[in-house]
Amino acid sequence: MSEHRVCVSDYEVDAQKILPKAVYDYYRSGADQQQTLEDNTAAFNRWRLRPRVLRDVSEVDTSCSVLGQPLSAPLCAAATAMQRMAHPDGETATARACKQAQTGMMLSSWATSTIEEVSVASDGGVLWMQLYIYKDRELTLSLVRRAEEAGYKAIFVTVDTPYLGRRWDDVRNRFKLPSHLSMSNFSTESLAFSEGSYGNDSGLAVYVAKAIDPTLSWDDIAWLKEHTRLPVVVKGILTGEDAKQALSHGVDGILVSNHGGRQLDGVSATLDALEEVVQAVRGRCEVYLDGGVRRGTDVLKALALGARAVFVGRPVLWGLACEGEKGVIDVLTLLKDELRLAMALAGNTRAHIQSIPTKNLLLICNSIGATVHL
Repeated sequence: MSEHRVCVSDYEVDAQKILPKAVYDYYRSGADQQQTLEDNTAAFNRWRLRPRVLRDVSEVDTSCSVLGQPLSAPLCAAATAMQRMAHPDGETATARACKQAQTGMMLSSWATSTIEEVSVASDGGVLWMQLYIYKDRELTLSLVRRAEEAGYKAIFVTVDTPYLGRRWDDVRNRFKLPSHLSMSNFSTESLAFSEGSYGNDSGLAVYVAKAIDPTLSWDDIAWLKEHTRLPVVVKGILTGEDAKQALSHGVDGILVSNHGGRQLDGVSATLDALEEVVQAVRGRCEVYLDGGVRRGTDVLKALALGARAVFVGRPVLWGLACEGEKGVIDVLTLLKDELRLAMALAGNTRAHIQSIPTKNLLLICNSIGATVHL
């Protein structure tokens, strides 16, 4: 294993050596031929930064806020399921790391640590709850109530998973949780994803078909808004039309996401979809991005195209697998340091997109010839 890791890919190389094959495959893989998975990262390479010089970058401020919560950088931990497969401390280690890094963590409904355990580990840090809407609506609301009571700051409701995307590696591996683990926020074997056998399919696909509600509609966003005092962010928007629908139903934020390339293969990379969503929203709510962020320059490009902040998933898992809490801190610190350097070299001194002077940053997308002025 690498003695000196200098980029996110170094952590992934080492994580692959540490993790059991089925676990690594589950974390890494995308749907079908993985076109969208690959395009999420490739999209960042299609855009070029045009730096401005002689702008006094002796002091660079990466701080920002998400839904009013101050953060050290527009770089947050995305919801990734079943983190105790990566490290025994799982989500609690990630929570402690995010607190130390002064950034926020989104907890998956499918965590292998409870909502309350993660809250205690975070010790006052910024936490958000990712929510799937179950067929059992009262069960769904119980997760929301627990998040409210435990001090979480928002609900990120996933809207792109009426069924689970077909992930070939998980089907081949007949993926299921190791027997000593369960989805800790549920009390029955069926809901905790700890049944003995799921046949020859991906166990998670079987679980989703049994438990998650495919009738989910915009009415359910209004229903959720009525039943929580927390801000509601929709996670999984890729079009301007859906962004406008979200606004009409009173959402507080939009996360441009294709579920890490794990749902419908062949959809747009999130960076390519971002501008359309931002233009549709027109500043009426905060817009975030996940998918494919691996470098500080990736974060800067997302900010330049209108994202308030980005969420990283797999890089956090690779850090967690390598060195637990320390590994997550190291990955977040690495990306933050890369962002600070990228900002300085591009002539930007503040990460808040509203603070970037007009035409301070120009990005050119080679594939479509488009330009974005900020």
